[in-house]
Amino acid sequence: MKYPDTALFINGQWQQAQSGETISVANPATGEAIGVVAKASVADLDLALAAAGRAFETWRATSPLVRSNIMRRAADRLRQQAEQTATILTMEQGKPFSEAMAETLSAADIIDWFAEEARRSYGRVIPARADGIYQLVVKEPVGPVAAFTPWNFPLNQVVRKVSAAIAAGCSIIVKGPEETPASPAALIACFAEAGLPDGVINLVYGSPAEISSYLIPHPVIRKVSFTGSVAVGKQLAAMAGQHMKRATMELGGHGPALVFDDADLPSAVDRLVFSKFRNAGQVCVAPTRFLVQEGVYDAFVEEFATRAAALKLGSGLDSETKMGPLINDRRVKAVESLVSDAVAKGAGVATGGRRVGNVGSFYEPTVLTGLTTEMSVMQEEPFGPLALMIPFRDLDEAVAEANRLPYGLAAYAWTGSARTSTLLGQRIESGMLTINHLGLALPETPFGGVKDSGYGSEGGVEAMEAYLNVKFVSQAAG
Repeated sequence: MKYPDTALFINGQWQQAQSGETISVANPATGEAIGVVAKASVADLDLALAAAGRAFETWRATSPLVRSNIMRRAADRLRQQAEQTATILTMEQGKPFSEAMAETLSAADIIDWFAEEARRSYGRVIPARADGIYQLVVKEPVGPVAAFTPWNFPLNQVVRKVSAAIAAGCSIIVKGPEETPASPAALIACFAEAGLPDGVINLVYGSPAEISSYLIPHPVIRKVSFTGSVAVGKQLAAMAGQHMKRATMELGGHGPALVFDDADLPSAVDRLVFSKFRNAGQVCVAPTRFLVQEGVYDAFVEEFATRAAALKLGSGLDSETKMGPLINDRRVKAVESLVSDAVAKGAGVATGGRRVGNVGSFYEPTVLTGLTTEMSVMQEEPFGPLALMIPFRDLDEAVAEANRLPYGLAAYAWTGSARTSTLLGQRIESGMLTINHLGLALPETPFGGVKDSGYGSEGGVEAMEAYLNVKFVSQAAG
Protein backbone atom coordinates (compact mmCIF):
# COMPACT_ATOMS: atom_id res chain seq x y z
CA MET A 1 0.00 0.00 0.00
CA LYS A 2 1.03 3.61 -0.51
CA TYR A 3 2.00 5.58 2.57
CA PRO A 4 -0.48 8.46 3.10
CA ASP A 5 0.48 12.08 3.60
CA THR A 6 -0.85 13.50 6.87
CA ALA A 7 -2.85 16.68 7.43
CA LEU A 8 -3.80 18.51 10.61
CA PHE A 9 -7.14 17.65 12.22
CA ILE A 10 -8.79 20.77 13.64
CA ASN A 11 -12.44 21.28 14.58
CA GLY A 12 -13.48 18.07 12.86
CA GLN A 13 -11.73 18.83 9.56
CA TRP A 14 -8.55 17.53 7.93
CA GLN A 15 -6.65 20.52 6.63
CA GLN A 16 -3.24 21.62 5.47
CA ALA A 17 -1.20 24.07 7.51
CA GLN A 18 -2.16 27.66 6.75
CA SER A 19 1.46 28.34 5.81
CA GLY A 20 1.50 25.38 3.45
CA GLU A 21 4.64 24.04 5.15
CA THR A 22 5.27 20.32 5.49
CA ILE A 23 7.81 18.00 7.13
CA SER A 24 9.28 14.99 5.31
CA VAL A 25 8.62 11.50 6.72
CA ALA A 26 11.17 8.70 6.18
CA ASN A 27 10.99 4.91 6.29
CA PRO A 28 13.65 3.91 8.87
CA ALA A 29 14.20 0.58 7.14
CA THR A 30 15.43 2.32 3.98
CA GLY A 31 16.11 5.91 4.94
CA GLU A 32 13.99 7.03 2.01
CA ALA A 33 11.32 9.73 2.18
CA ILE A 34 7.86 8.18 1.93
CA GLY A 35 5.56 11.14 2.57
CA VAL A 36 4.98 14.43 4.32
CA VAL A 37 3.09 15.79 7.30
CA ALA A 38 1.60 19.27 7.61
CA LYS A 39 3.58 21.63 9.86
CA ALA A 40 1.37 23.75 12.11
CA SER A 41 2.10 27.38 12.83
CA VAL A 42 0.71 29.61 15.58
CA ALA A 43 -2.23 30.42 13.31
CA ASP A 44 -3.17 26.73 13.17
CA LEU A 45 -2.72 26.39 16.93
CA ASP A 46 -5.10 29.29 17.49
CA LEU A 47 -7.74 27.48 15.45
CA ALA A 48 -7.20 24.29 17.47
CA LEU A 49 -7.38 26.19 20.77
CA ALA A 50 -10.61 27.91 19.79
CA ALA A 51 -12.10 24.59 18.70
CA ALA A 52 -11.04 22.79 21.89
CA GLY A 53 -12.40 25.60 24.04
CA ARG A 54 -15.82 25.57 22.35
CA ALA A 55 -16.06 21.80 22.25
CA PHE A 56 -15.23 21.45 25.94
CA GLU A 57 -18.36 23.33 26.97
CA THR A 58 -20.52 20.92 24.97
CA TRP A 59 -18.59 17.73 25.69
CA ARG A 60 -18.44 18.25 29.45
CA ALA A 61 -22.26 18.39 29.46
CA THR A 62 -22.54 15.21 27.38
CA SER A 63 -23.63 12.23 29.43
CA PRO A 64 -21.01 9.60 30.28
CA LEU A 65 -23.20 7.01 28.54
CA VAL A 66 -23.08 8.93 25.24
CA ARG A 67 -19.32 9.45 25.58
CA SER A 68 -18.89 5.74 26.24
CA ASN A 69 -20.95 4.68 23.23
CA ILE A 70 -18.99 6.94 20.87
CA MET A 71 -15.71 5.57 22.20
CA ARG A 72 -16.86 1.99 21.74
CA ARG A 73 -17.72 2.69 18.12
CA ALA A 74 -14.25 4.19 17.64
CA ALA A 75 -12.66 1.03 19.09
CA ASP A 76 -14.70 -1.15 16.74
CA ARG A 77 -13.69 0.99 13.78
CA LEU A 78 -10.01 0.69 14.73
CA ARG A 79 -10.28 -3.10 14.89
CA GLN A 80 -11.92 -3.17 11.46
CA GLN A 81 -9.00 -1.33 9.89
CA ALA A 82 -6.28 -2.86 12.09
CA GLU A 83 -4.28 -4.43 9.27
CA GLN A 84 -4.13 -1.20 7.28
CA THR A 85 -3.24 0.89 10.33
CA ALA A 86 -0.55 -1.57 11.43
CA THR A 87 1.00 -1.53 7.96
CA ILE A 88 1.20 2.26 8.05
CA LEU A 89 2.72 2.11 11.52
CA THR A 90 5.42 -0.32 10.39
CA MET A 91 6.24 1.75 7.32
CA GLU A 92 6.88 4.91 9.34
CA GLN A 93 8.23 3.47 12.60
CA GLY A 94 10.02 0.29 11.54
CA LYS A 95 8.79 -2.23 14.11
CA PRO A 96 7.81 -5.72 12.89
CA PHE A 97 4.27 -5.95 11.55
CA SER A 98 3.29 -8.39 14.31
CA GLU A 99 4.27 -5.79 16.93
CA ALA A 100 2.40 -3.10 15.03
CA MET A 101 -0.72 -5.27 14.92
CA ALA A 102 -0.44 -5.93 18.65
CA GLU A 103 -0.15 -2.19 19.29
CA THR A 104 -3.17 -1.45 17.10
CA LEU A 105 -5.39 -4.04 18.79
CA SER A 106 -4.14 -2.93 22.20
CA ALA A 107 -5.14 0.63 21.33
CA ALA A 108 -8.68 -0.56 20.64
CA ASP A 109 -8.74 -2.35 24.00
CA ILE A 110 -7.57 0.83 25.75
CA ILE A 111 -10.42 2.81 24.17
CA ASP A 112 -12.91 0.16 25.30
CA TRP A 113 -11.60 0.16 28.87
CA PHE A 114 -11.80 3.93 29.23
CA ALA A 115 -15.23 3.88 27.58
CA GLU A 116 -16.43 1.76 30.47
CA GLU A 117 -14.56 3.87 33.02
CA ALA A 118 -16.33 6.96 31.65
CA ARG A 119 -19.46 5.68 33.36
CA ARG A 120 -17.76 5.36 36.74
CA SER A 121 -16.51 8.84 37.65
CA TYR A 122 -18.14 8.48 41.04
CA GLY A 123 -18.24 11.11 43.75
CA ARG A 124 -19.31 10.45 47.34
CA VAL A 125 -21.47 11.67 50.18
CA ILE A 126 -19.71 12.70 53.40
CA PRO A 127 -21.80 12.28 56.57
CA ALA A 128 -22.54 15.72 57.99
CA ARG A 129 -22.15 16.89 61.58
CA ALA A 130 -25.59 18.45 61.69
CA ASP A 131 -29.09 17.54 60.54
CA GLY A 132 -30.31 18.85 57.21
CA ILE A 133 -26.84 19.12 55.67
CA TYR A 134 -25.70 17.32 52.57
CA GLN A 135 -21.94 17.18 51.92
CA LEU A 136 -21.16 16.07 48.38
CA VAL A 137 -17.92 15.38 46.57
CA VAL A 138 -18.36 15.64 42.82
CA LYS A 139 -15.86 15.21 39.99
CA GLU A 140 -15.71 17.50 36.98
CA PRO A 141 -13.51 17.45 33.86
CA VAL A 142 -10.45 19.63 34.30
CA GLY A 143 -10.76 21.32 30.90
CA PRO A 144 -9.00 21.36 27.52
CA VAL A 145 -5.79 19.31 27.47
CA ALA A 146 -2.49 19.72 25.61
CA ALA A 147 -0.89 16.31 25.01
CA PHE A 148 2.57 15.62 23.61
CA THR A 149 3.40 12.14 22.34
CA PRO A 150 6.53 10.32 21.06
CA TRP A 151 7.27 8.17 18.02
CA ASN A 152 8.14 4.84 19.63
CA PHE A 153 4.50 3.78 20.18
CA PRO A 154 2.63 6.17 17.89
CA LEU A 155 -0.80 4.69 18.62
CA ASN A 156 -0.63 3.66 22.24
CA GLN A 157 0.95 6.86 23.50
CA VAL A 158 -1.79 8.91 21.82
CA VAL A 159 -4.67 6.61 22.68
CA ARG A 160 -3.96 6.55 26.41
CA LYS A 161 -4.08 10.34 26.63
CA VAL A 162 -7.03 10.79 24.29
CA SER A 163 -9.15 8.03 25.81
CA ALA A 164 -8.70 9.15 29.42
CA ALA A 165 -9.32 12.80 28.51
CA ILE A 166 -12.49 12.37 26.51
CA ALA A 167 -13.86 9.73 28.88
CA ALA A 168 -13.55 12.31 31.66
CA GLY A 169 -15.31 14.96 29.56
CA CYS A 170 -12.26 16.97 28.44
CA SER A 171 -11.37 18.17 24.98
CA ILE A 172 -7.81 17.69 23.81
CA ILE A 173 -5.13 18.96 21.42
CA VAL A 174 -2.58 16.26 20.58
CA LYS A 175 0.86 17.24 19.33
CA GLY A 176 1.69 14.02 17.54
CA PRO A 177 5.14 12.73 16.53
CA GLU A 178 6.44 14.15 13.25
CA GLU A 179 8.50 10.99 12.62
CA THR A 180 5.37 8.77 12.70
CA PRO A 181 2.35 10.94 11.90
CA ALA A 182 0.07 8.76 9.79
CA SER A 183 -0.84 6.06 12.32
CA PRO A 184 -2.01 8.59 14.96
CA ALA A 185 -4.04 10.26 12.21
CA ALA A 186 -5.66 6.90 11.40
CA LEU A 187 -6.53 6.53 15.09
CA ILE A 188 -8.08 10.00 15.33
CA ALA A 189 -10.08 9.34 12.15
CA CYS A 190 -11.75 6.43 13.96
CA PHE A 191 -13.07 8.80 16.64
CA ALA A 192 -14.32 11.24 14.02
CA GLU A 193 -16.07 8.46 12.11
CA ALA A 194 -17.63 7.24 15.37
CA GLY A 195 -19.46 10.56 15.76
CA LEU A 196 -17.23 12.47 18.17
CA PRO A 197 -18.30 16.14 18.08
CA ASP A 198 -16.08 18.56 16.21
CA GLY A 199 -13.26 20.05 18.26
CA VAL A 200 -13.21 17.46 21.03
CA ILE A 201 -10.01 15.98 19.55
CA ASN A 202 -7.55 18.08 17.55
CA LEU A 203 -4.30 16.75 16.08
CA VAL A 204 -1.33 18.93 15.12
CA TYR A 205 2.29 18.45 14.10
CA GLY A 206 5.19 20.87 13.81
CA SER A 207 8.09 22.27 15.80
CA PRO A 208 7.87 20.62 19.26
CA ALA A 209 9.41 23.58 21.09
CA GLU A 210 7.21 26.11 19.31
CA ILE A 211 4.01 24.16 19.90
CA SER A 212 4.69 23.39 23.57
CA SER A 213 5.75 26.95 24.39
CA TYR A 214 2.54 28.27 22.83
CA LEU A 215 0.00 25.72 24.06
CA ILE A 216 1.10 25.18 27.66
CA PRO A 217 0.85 28.82 28.83
CA HIS A 218 -2.32 29.49 26.84
CA PRO A 219 -5.33 30.22 29.09
CA VAL A 220 -7.56 27.74 27.21
CA ILE A 221 -5.35 24.81 28.26
CA ARG A 222 -5.93 23.49 31.77
CA LYS A 223 -3.88 20.27 31.77
CA VAL A 224 -0.67 19.00 30.17
CA SER A 225 0.28 15.40 29.46
CA PHE A 226 3.73 14.53 28.13
CA THR A 227 5.55 11.33 27.26
CA GLY A 228 9.22 11.64 26.35
CA SER A 229 12.68 12.31 27.66
CA VAL A 230 13.48 13.39 31.20
CA ALA A 231 15.21 16.57 30.02
CA VAL A 232 12.26 17.80 27.95
CA GLY A 233 9.77 16.61 30.56
CA LYS A 234 11.41 18.76 33.21
CA GLN A 235 11.22 21.81 30.96
CA LEU A 236 7.53 21.26 30.19
CA ALA A 237 6.68 20.48 33.82
CA ALA A 238 8.36 23.73 34.88
CA MET A 239 6.39 25.64 32.25
CA ALA A 240 3.13 24.03 33.37
CA GLY A 241 3.94 24.86 36.98
CA GLN A 242 4.55 28.51 36.17
CA HIS A 243 1.00 28.69 34.86
CA MET A 244 -0.59 26.42 37.49
CA LYS A 245 -1.50 23.76 34.96
CA ARG A 246 -1.98 20.21 36.10
CA ALA A 247 0.51 17.83 34.48
CA THR A 248 1.14 14.15 33.91
CA MET A 249 4.75 13.30 33.06
CA GLU A 250 5.68 9.83 31.76
CA LEU A 251 9.42 10.12 31.24
CA GLY A 252 12.43 7.90 30.62
CA GLY A 253 13.79 4.98 32.56
CA HIS A 254 16.79 2.68 32.90
CA GLY A 255 14.95 -0.44 33.94
CA PRO A 256 16.68 -2.95 36.21
CA ALA A 257 15.93 -6.65 35.70
CA LEU A 258 16.94 -8.73 38.71
CA VAL A 259 17.54 -12.45 38.16
CA PHE A 260 18.24 -14.55 41.25
CA ASP A 261 19.93 -17.93 41.60
CA ASP A 262 16.57 -19.59 42.33
CA ALA A 263 14.85 -18.15 39.26
CA ASP A 264 13.26 -20.18 36.48
CA LEU A 265 16.13 -19.40 34.12
CA PRO A 266 14.53 -20.49 30.80
CA SER A 267 11.49 -18.35 31.58
CA ALA A 268 13.63 -15.39 32.57
CA VAL A 269 15.74 -15.54 29.42
CA ASP A 270 12.77 -16.06 27.14
CA ARG A 271 10.68 -13.18 28.47
CA LEU A 272 13.56 -10.76 29.01
CA VAL A 273 15.00 -11.23 25.52
CA PHE A 274 11.56 -10.44 24.12
CA SER A 275 11.10 -7.43 26.38
CA LYS A 276 14.59 -6.04 25.75
CA PHE A 277 14.57 -6.17 21.95
CA ARG A 278 10.90 -5.40 21.34
CA ASN A 279 10.69 -2.28 19.20
CA ALA A 280 14.50 -2.44 18.86
CA GLY A 281 14.80 -1.51 22.54
CA GLN A 282 13.12 1.85 21.95
CA VAL A 283 10.77 1.38 24.89
CA CYS A 284 10.72 3.54 28.00
CA VAL A 285 9.93 0.53 30.21
CA ALA A 286 12.46 -1.80 28.55
CA PRO A 287 14.82 -3.70 30.85
CA THR A 288 18.32 -2.34 30.35
CA ARG A 289 20.44 -3.25 33.39
CA PHE A 290 20.34 -7.03 33.87
CA LEU A 291 21.40 -7.69 37.45
CA VAL A 292 22.11 -11.40 37.62
CA GLN A 293 23.14 -13.31 40.76
CA GLU A 294 26.58 -14.85 40.56
CA GLY A 295 25.41 -18.48 40.66
CA VAL A 296 23.53 -18.19 37.35
CA TYR A 297 25.32 -15.22 35.78
CA ASP A 298 27.45 -17.12 33.24
CA ALA A 299 24.60 -19.37 32.13
CA PHE A 300 22.18 -16.45 31.82
CA VAL A 301 24.58 -14.27 29.81
CA GLU A 302 25.51 -17.12 27.47
CA GLU A 303 21.89 -18.05 26.70
CA PHE A 304 20.73 -14.44 26.49
CA ALA A 305 23.53 -13.55 24.05
CA THR A 306 22.83 -16.63 21.95
CA ARG A 307 19.15 -15.74 21.69
CA ALA A 308 19.93 -12.10 20.91
CA ALA A 309 22.37 -13.02 18.14
CA ALA A 310 19.74 -15.24 16.51
CA LEU A 311 17.19 -12.42 16.11
CA LYS A 312 16.59 -11.70 12.42
CA LEU A 313 16.88 -8.02 11.54
CA GLY A 314 15.08 -6.53 8.59
CA SER A 315 12.09 -4.61 7.32
CA GLY A 316 9.12 -4.82 9.63
CA LEU A 317 6.98 -5.84 6.66
CA ASP A 318 9.03 -9.04 6.24
CA SER A 319 7.20 -11.78 8.14
CA GLU A 320 10.50 -13.34 9.26
CA THR A 321 11.81 -10.13 10.87
CA LYS A 322 12.15 -10.25 14.65
CA MET A 323 13.68 -6.79 15.15
CA GLY A 324 13.35 -3.76 12.92
CA PRO A 325 15.48 -0.64 12.57
CA LEU A 326 15.97 2.22 14.98
CA ILE A 327 13.86 5.24 14.17
CA ASN A 328 16.60 7.24 12.44
CA ASP A 329 20.33 7.73 11.99
CA ARG A 330 20.54 9.96 15.09
CA ARG A 331 19.47 7.06 17.28
CA VAL A 332 22.03 4.77 15.65
CA LYS A 333 24.77 7.27 16.36
CA ALA A 334 23.60 7.65 19.96
CA VAL A 335 23.78 3.89 20.50
CA GLU A 336 27.16 3.68 18.75
CA SER A 337 28.50 6.39 21.04
CA LEU A 338 27.36 4.55 24.18
CA VAL A 339 28.89 1.27 23.05
CA SER A 340 32.17 2.89 21.99
CA ASP A 341 32.47 4.66 25.33
CA ALA A 342 31.81 1.44 27.26
CA VAL A 343 34.29 -0.62 25.23
CA ALA A 344 36.95 2.08 25.55
CA LYS A 345 36.54 1.90 29.31
CA GLY A 346 36.86 -1.89 29.48
CA ALA A 347 33.45 -3.39 28.68
CA GLY A 348 33.23 -6.66 26.80
CA VAL A 349 30.85 -7.39 23.91
CA ALA A 350 29.18 -10.78 24.24
CA THR A 351 27.31 -10.25 20.97
CA GLY A 352 26.52 -7.42 18.57
CA GLY A 353 28.02 -3.98 18.96
CA ARG A 354 27.87 -2.82 15.34
CA ARG A 355 25.70 -1.01 12.86
CA VAL A 356 24.22 -3.28 10.19
CA GLY A 357 24.62 -2.35 6.52
CA ASN A 358 24.53 1.02 4.82
CA VAL A 359 20.78 1.20 4.18
CA GLY A 360 18.33 2.04 6.93
CA SER A 361 18.94 2.52 10.65
CA PHE A 362 19.78 -1.01 11.79
CA TYR A 363 21.93 -1.86 14.81
CA GLU A 364 22.72 -5.33 16.09
CA PRO A 365 21.13 -6.65 19.29
CA THR A 366 24.00 -6.05 21.69
CA VAL A 367 25.00 -7.59 25.02
CA LEU A 368 27.73 -5.88 27.09
CA THR A 369 29.61 -7.28 30.07
CA GLY A 370 32.30 -5.98 32.42
CA LEU A 371 30.43 -2.75 33.06
CA THR A 372 31.29 -0.05 35.58
CA THR A 373 29.46 3.06 36.70
CA GLU A 374 32.04 5.25 34.95
CA MET A 375 30.55 4.23 31.60
CA SER A 376 27.93 6.54 30.09
CA VAL A 377 25.62 3.63 29.27
CA MET A 378 25.33 2.89 33.00
CA GLN A 379 24.07 6.40 33.62
CA GLU A 380 22.04 7.30 30.52
CA GLU A 381 18.94 5.56 29.17
CA PRO A 382 20.20 3.60 26.11
CA PHE A 383 16.84 3.60 24.28
CA GLY A 384 18.12 1.01 21.87
CA PRO A 385 19.00 -2.70 21.60
CA LEU A 386 21.61 -2.69 24.40
CA ALA A 387 21.53 -5.19 27.26
CA LEU A 388 23.92 -4.53 30.15
CA MET A 389 24.97 -7.59 32.18
CA ILE A 390 25.94 -6.98 35.82
CA PRO A 391 26.62 -9.73 38.40
CA PHE A 392 25.60 -9.34 42.05
CA ARG A 393 26.19 -11.29 45.26
CA ASP A 394 23.06 -10.78 47.37
CA LEU A 395 19.74 -8.99 47.59
CA ASP A 396 21.13 -5.87 49.23
CA GLU A 397 23.70 -5.38 46.46
CA ALA A 398 21.08 -5.92 43.74
CA VAL A 399 18.64 -3.46 45.29
CA ALA A 400 21.37 -0.85 45.75
CA GLU A 401 22.25 -0.98 42.04
CA ALA A 402 18.60 -1.07 40.97
CA ASN A 403 17.91 2.11 42.96
CA ARG A 404 21.21 3.87 42.21
CA LEU A 405 20.00 6.00 39.33
CA PRO A 406 17.48 8.86 39.54
CA TYR A 407 15.11 6.92 37.28
CA GLY A 408 12.18 4.93 38.61
CA LEU A 409 9.82 3.82 35.85
CA ALA A 410 9.75 0.02 35.49
CA ALA A 411 11.60 -2.87 37.11
CA TYR A 412 11.64 -6.63 36.56
CA ALA A 413 12.56 -9.60 38.73
CA TRP A 414 12.76 -13.37 38.48
CA THR A 415 12.95 -15.42 41.69
CA GLY A 416 11.52 -18.60 43.15
CA SER A 417 11.35 -17.09 46.64
CA ALA A 418 8.18 -15.53 47.99
CA ARG A 419 10.25 -13.73 50.63
CA THR A 420 12.51 -12.20 47.98
CA SER A 421 9.50 -11.13 45.96
CA THR A 422 7.97 -9.43 48.99
CA LEU A 423 11.20 -7.60 49.83
CA LEU A 424 11.59 -6.42 46.26
CA GLY A 425 8.05 -5.08 46.30
CA GLN A 426 8.95 -3.08 49.39
CA ARG A 427 12.40 -1.86 48.42
CA ILE A 428 12.59 -1.30 44.66
CA GLU A 429 12.06 2.38 43.82
CA SER A 430 9.95 2.32 40.70
CA GLY A 431 6.42 3.11 39.62
CA MET A 432 5.98 -0.44 38.31
CA LEU A 433 7.50 -3.81 39.24
CA THR A 434 6.68 -7.10 37.53
CA ILE A 435 7.92 -10.37 39.05
CA ASN A 436 8.27 -13.70 37.21
CA HIS A 437 6.27 -12.51 34.19
CA LEU A 438 5.71 -9.46 31.97
CA GLY A 439 2.69 -7.75 33.48
CA LEU A 440 2.98 -4.05 32.59
CA ALA A 441 0.93 -1.61 30.51
CA LEU A 442 -2.51 -3.23 30.70
CA PRO A 443 -5.35 -0.71 30.32
CA GLU A 444 -6.66 -1.39 33.82
CA THR A 445 -3.31 -1.09 35.64
CA PRO A 446 -1.40 2.07 36.63
CA PHE A 447 1.37 3.14 34.25
CA GLY A 448 3.85 5.73 35.45
CA GLY A 449 7.06 6.36 37.33
CA VAL A 450 8.69 8.02 40.30
CA LYS A 451 11.78 10.19 40.77
CA ASP A 452 13.07 11.57 37.45
CA SER A 453 10.82 9.17 35.55
CA GLY A 454 7.89 11.48 36.17
CA TYR A 455 4.60 11.53 38.03
CA GLY A 456 0.99 10.65 37.41
CA SER A 457 -0.43 7.59 35.70
CA GLU A 458 -1.56 6.77 32.18
CA GLY A 459 -3.39 3.57 33.06
CA GLY A 460 -6.03 2.32 35.44
CA VAL A 461 -8.48 4.46 37.39
CA GLU A 462 -5.53 6.67 38.32
CA ALA A 463 -5.34 7.86 34.71
CA MET A 464 -8.93 9.09 34.82
CA GLU A 465 -8.34 10.95 38.07
CA ALA A 466 -5.68 13.08 36.37
CA TYR A 467 -8.37 14.58 34.11
CA LEU A 468 -10.89 15.31 36.84
CA ASN A 469 -11.21 18.12 39.37
CA VAL A 470 -12.68 17.38 42.77
CA LYS A 471 -15.36 19.78 43.97
CA PHE A 472 -16.86 19.84 47.46
CA VAL A 473 -20.49 20.98 47.71
CA SER A 474 -22.07 21.55 51.10
CA GLN A 475 -25.83 22.19 51.08
CA ALA A 476 -28.26 22.99 53.86
CA ALA A 477 -31.97 22.36 53.48
CA GLY A 478 -33.80 25.53 52.41
